[in-house]
Amino acid sequence: MLLSRFPRRFLAHLPTPLEPMERLSKELGGPNLWIKRDDCTGMSTGGNKTRKLEFLIAEAELQKADIVMTQGATQSNHTRQTAAFAAKVGMQCHILLEDRTGSNNANYNSNGNVLLDHLHGATTEKRRGKGLNMNAEMEAVADKLRAQGKNVYTVPGGGSNPTGALGYVNCAFEMLGQFNDRHLKVDHIIHATGSAGTQAGLIVGLIAMNAQIPLLGIGTNAAQEKQEAKIFDLAQRTAEKLGCPGIVSREDVKANCDYVGSGYGAPSEGGQEALKMFAELEGILLDPVYSAKGAAGLIDLVRKGQFKKDENIVFLHTGGSVALFGYDWAFNMEDRWTSAG
Repeated sequence: MLLSRFPRRFLAHLPTPLEPMERLSKELGGPNLWIKRDDCTGMSTGGNKTRKLEFLIAEAELQKADIVMTQGATQSNHTRQTAAFAAKVGMQCHILLEDRTGSNNANYNSNGNVLLDHLHGATTEKRRGKGLNMNAEMEAVADKLRAQGKNVYTVPGGGSNPTGALGYVNCAFEMLGQFNDRHLKVDHIIHATGSAGTQAGLIVGLIAMNAQIPLLGIGTNAAQEKQEAKIFDLAQRTAEKLGCPGIVSREDVKANCDYVGSGYGAPSEGGQEALKMFAELEGILLDPVYSAKGAAGLIDLVRKGQFKKDENIVFLHTGGSVALFGYDWAFNMEDRWTSAG
């Protein structure tokens, strides 16, 4: 089970803080809400992909890659963090960005994460069209580069493969240490789930430590059956990579996909409310289409009485606030302007 058996680039700012959200807890009338600040992992404003990339980039270096390639949606937090890692270790970075929204908004297409992709020195190209297999698109480009003599290391969308998921096995260990240090009995852990690597790694880590803390992913993209199947498959492969095959059962995988809204990359009404509540009550920034939807699920489940008033619920913040600058059109802040005197 020792993670030290795997190559790792120690670049993340760890451990990330575990903080109470006292004002949000009071606003909702309980339970006791906590936040695990994986928006503070470092590497170009941080986010959950940084933990994954510690293992992925180390593997790329071991393979003596000179180019790292990945793919994601236009405002992908993952591609931004990958570009930052590549800059740090001196690799070229090439990114395929998928247009999933059809938006012509200038900020959406060139600000936020896209701006940082380019500032970190990455080159990008776009893909449009429904039903694209973006990992296959990426591999096709990588093969062309390999034919030119380049040694290309490809990272799947979200960094979600068994190597990347090791980052969240480690996060599970880290959180359990923090809970123990605080003498904190945690009753539930909740987070946004998309490409599955975060949830798969957490499941394996929590089970390996016999934590017996229920974990719930709030879906941001796929329907529940498809999302849970993806998580389960990756969790199984991650456990096998760690040398403990068979420890994950289908019943360990729980995803609630009622908060996706109109689709991936599109803000939802619940997500907008959650984003404003976190900002105004806790001074914490979410992103409009991923962590905000996870928070929307958390808030709605609290309102529905899903948790007992005295329980401790930890929300894992997966980062992504840079995307706010690509979604300025989604917020009406005109009523916040006032005149002095």
